[in-house]
Amino acid sequence: MLPMKKYDVVIIGSGLGGLQCGYILSKHGLNVCVLEKNGQPGGCMQTFRRGKHTFDTGFHYIGGLDEGQPLHRLFDYFGLMDLPWLRMDENGFDEVIINDKSYLFANGYERFTETLAGHFPHQRENLKKYAAFLRNVSDNIFGSFERKEDDDIYGTSLFAKSAYDYLTSTIDDPLLRNVLSGTSLKMELNPQTLPLYIFAQINSSFIQSAWRLRGGGSLITDSLIKSIEANGGTVRMKSDVTRLIEEDGEIVAAEVNGVKEIADVPEYIDGGQEVFDNLHRRASGTERIEADYFIANTHPAHALSLITESKLIRNIYRKRISNLENTFGMFTVNIALKESAIPYQNRNIYVYKTGDVWQYSDYKPEHVNTCALVSFQVPEEGSLYTRNIDILTPMYWPEVQQWERTTIGRRDDDYLSYKNQKAKSCINLVSGCIPGLKDFAYPEDAIEKMYTSTSLSYRDYTGTPCGSAYGIRKKYDQLMTTLLSARTPVPNLFLTGQNLNLHGVLGVSMTSFFTCGEIIGMETATEDLF
Repeated sequence: MLPMKKYDVVIIGSGLGGLQCGYILSKHGLNVCVLEKNGQPGGCMQTFRRGKHTFDTGFHYIGGLDEGQPLHRLFDYFGLMDLPWLRMDENGFDEVIINDKSYLFANGYERFTETLAGHFPHQRENLKKYAAFLRNVSDNIFGSFERKEDDDIYGTSLFAKSAYDYLTSTIDDPLLRNVLSGTSLKMELNPQTLPLYIFAQINSSFIQSAWRLRGGGSLITDSLIKSIEANGGTVRMKSDVTRLIEEDGEIVAAEVNGVKEIADVPEYIDGGQEVFDNLHRRASGTERIEADYFIANTHPAHALSLITESKLIRNIYRKRISNLENTFGMFTVNIALKESAIPYQNRNIYVYKTGDVWQYSDYKPEHVNTCALVSFQVPEEGSLYTRNIDILTPMYWPEVQQWERTTIGRRDDDYLSYKNQKAKSCINLVSGCIPGLKDFAYPEDAIEKMYTSTSLSYRDYTGTPCGSAYGIRKKYDQLMTTLLSARTPVPNLFLTGQNLNLHGVLGVSMTSFFTCGEIIGMETATEDLF
């Protein structure tokens, strides 16, 4: 075992939430160590390279980054406003296509209202009410930092109201309801569970302003890491936390790169003796890293699994967390394009084969591959053509469950064939709105190569159960069990990331302050934010 090290705070996972916590705490003088099991930091913010092409994994665009808007204040605090941001088309940053008819979303609440009122003149007043409601949500977003412990978030807040019920009571045209919800593949549109606050905050931020990042999400990751290190902190790759050690009612150390139980290593099933030997070689480099506080930027169920013996974590609590439902996953087709083949579009395109955009939360075979988000990569300076397109569509665990006991690089030809057929279905779905993209009947088209990832890929890289895209499913009528606190039963172990309150860049950025506030106090954590 290697020599022991001691820090003020150890953070498990280098996703956006973990790095932002590292930034906040190191900025306030704490000695921070971020531990990442993979070779590349960033979680869903990371990029990957194939040949001459660089692809994003989960970062495609953000909202509310203009002066005076919520994410601008947060990103200015984190030192991220100097990155090469590109404003998307203010007259149509998103395009929703339902039954082959197109609807544009414009930036600015008034312009947004008038643009859609051109299609739905009889709904102009309802659209004004809707836009005013979204504006009010954004105007009061930072009020959550002032919430007191006895505030009745479970009974009176917008978290406790149904997004679907609000839409049906405010917008009486069914088609308009679907259009307004059509840009929401960045959340799980579940009519039985989705809290109104999540729906409103996410959609409102993009209506304020919408932005892409020239160069990809790894620029955010790299900037945060440089800042943490400049503040005296440490960020380590290939440092897999395999156990959290509890003594006298608190976590005292993280075991790094220890030997896992064979049952916890799915690749052992296919890997045989080679994998077994690799585990034992890794054991020779096992470290014990001590700290006063620990933050898990992982799924709560995974964080609890690291504590094998505890006097504080009761089995009923473990069972409750492990039994929480998770949102669906995502299938992604990353397409490398030939030069000058496809003009860049400074908007996203959401395509729906059928009209009901709220039907995708539960798995049904007939829903598979019938909706998709298309995102265009910002081209090189001066070029009118993009080199990469990403297509994303919901993916359900039953689609890949037969391969759940395998891992990356160890899956059979049936899996590869399934991915290929799903990719073709997605490309065919969107090809009508991207002329020249692909005609599978002919060899000459715009596609140079394509790469795919499934919920299994996401699970293996992030440790998220079933490869969930948006973490734990929040339920407006079960907030006490699905809306999690940063606190755990262990007094010096805290949680952060998309599984607590809100997912997405804005939600995770807000949550990082809630987590750090538990350690240094909310007033201290936010003192330079306002």
